[in-house]
Amino acid sequence: TVFRQTKVYLLALDSILADVVLVLDRSRSMAGAPLASMKAGAKTFIDILAESTGGSQDGQIGGGSRIAVVSFASTATKDTQLITSVAALKAAVDSLTAAGSTNHADAFTKAGELFDPSSSAQKIIVLFTDGKTTIGPPPAPVAAALRDSGVVIYCIGLTGSDGIDVATLHEWATDPDRKSTR
Repeated sequence: TVFRQTKVYLLALDSILADVVLVLDRSRSMAGAPLASMKAGAKTFIDILAESTGGSQDGQIGGGSRIAVVSFASTATKDTQLITSVAALKAAVDSLTAAGSTNHADAFTKAGELFDPSSSAQKIIVLFTDGKTTIGPPPAPVAAALRDSGVVIYCIGLTGSDGIDVATLHEWATDPDRKSTR
């Protein structure tokens, strides 16, 4: 259901310029089936965005839109910059292994650093996680600052070994009733 709803939204991206950062939880709690599900979901997301922007036939994200991959555990890593190569994005996703604690604040910070404040592109973060922070500062203020700067945050909840914290994911995500400025 989440991907069906996401696909409906992404199909609307064919008319806007978007920079999307996929923020992927590779912490220990995601080991096994949760990590496999996250990888499949992230790669499906990349395919949907490529299709919706008219770029899927040439292996590129089209329409001037770009995607980046940030992964995180105890610390976050910018696995790619904002790029258009579907193959490079999927390779970054496939390379992830689960280990370490969960630092959502660093993940939000690294994702935010990828956006060019002078760009007219809609800035979007899509976070795949169980929402259970185990290390680092509180992530809610970092997410709030990103939202206040115009970044739209979507959270896709995955059930990790410690369950899922849906309330926290709702707290971090952009209110779906918020009017977009784009």
